[in-house]
Order: sequence, then structure tokens, then C-alpha cells
Amino acid sequence: PASYMDINITGTTSVLEAMRAGGVGRMVFASSSSIYGARKQGPFRETDSTAVPASPYAATKRAGELLCASWNHLYGMHATCLRLFTVYGPRQRPEMAIRLFAERIRQGLPVRMFGDGSSARDYTYVEDIVSGILAAIDRPLGFEIINLGNGSPVRLDQLIAGLGGALGKEPLIEALPDQPGDVPLTFANVEKAKELLGYSPKTPVEKGLAAFAAWLEEDGGPTSPID
Repeated sequence: PASYMDINITGTTSVLEAMRAGGVGRMVFASSSSIYGARKQGPFRETDSTAVPASPYAATKRAGELLCASWNHLYGMHATCLRLFTVYGPRQRPEMAIRLFAERIRQGLPVRMFGDGSSARDYTYVEDIVSGILAAIDRPLGFEIINLGNGSPVRLDQLIAGLGGALGKEPLIEALPDQPGDVPLTFANVEKAKELLGYSPKTPVEKGLAAFAAWLEEDGGPTSPID
């Protein structure tokens, strides 16, 4: 938690102050769907309560949004906070879930699945997220909070099976208890993004997983050692 606090709160404050001092009038802040907390029903709307984040990371992202709101109020700075929903795709960092699952499947190692597989995430392909970020950069909106997601949650067990299919290998599963801080569902309502940014996600998870698997096999290099 201390590193989250340092980067997401102190770091965001430093950026905002540098912008104020340098006369930079607008920014796009990468927030997170995790701030909606442990909810079992969706879709999640920007007006929904975020009073009980489910993890320290989520709390720091909400704090970053509030800092952006404060600098907008005090100094008129444009700040668009994008709540990103489970971004994946080519070049994903090795410790992120889909990349980690893929590496274990490639090596014939069991995928560590926390919970019974019924948790669901609104997996959003990186090209769709980038289109939303670019649109936000081009549109100064004052202070706004906007969801960027796919609008179609996928169960964890279905995601792992689909990733195995894309890689051409049957996944082995190691079932583990739920992790503290994990949430049962993320599910974006993207109507505000469509209205303000012209955002329209175009990549279903099957197509996105296929593109990710193709990149991993062709350009991702040899399998990374997994402990």
C-alpha cells in the first residue's frame, strides 16, 4: 500500500502542481474500475457510489480523482479521469493476469484460478482503450469522470478456457481460495463515453484473445520462467 500511496497520491499531486506552475491547462488521468468496490450487479455508472473501495489501490485511485477535481475547482484545470476496465492485449506486462495465465498455459503449468471461476471482468482490448484516451486528450471537458470498458463481462473460467483455445492448448487449473481485495464483478456502462468522446469499443474478447495470443507466439519472445 505504501507504494500505491506514493505513486498515485503524492505522484499525482506533484504532476498537478507542476502543471499549475508551468501553465499546462489540461490532463487525462488513468483511474480504475476497482474504485466501484465489491459489487455483484452492474453495469457500473459514473454516478454510482465509490464510498467503499475494495483495496488500498482502489482507494488511491479515487483519491487521485478527487485531487483532479480540486485542481479543477481551484485553478480551472481541465482533468478527464478515465476509469479503465481490465485492459489487455499485446505487450501486456508479464505480471498481469492474462499474460501470466498465457505463460503458464504455454509451459504446461496449471493456471492459478482464485475462487470458483464465477467472478467476471469487463475485459477491454488495448486498442479500444487507446481510442478513448486519444479522444479524451483532444476534448478539454473541465472535470469529468468517464468509464472506458467493453460493456460485456466475461467469467474467469470462460476467460481461461478462451485463452487456452487461442493458444491451442488445454489449460490446467489450480483452484485457490478468493484473494482479499478481489471483486466479484466489473461491468462498465459506457454511454457517457459514447456521448462525450465518441467512444465505441469494437473488439469482442474472442478476437482480442486471438490477437494477444498471436503476438505472444510471434513477437513475445520465448516463454518467461514461471515459479
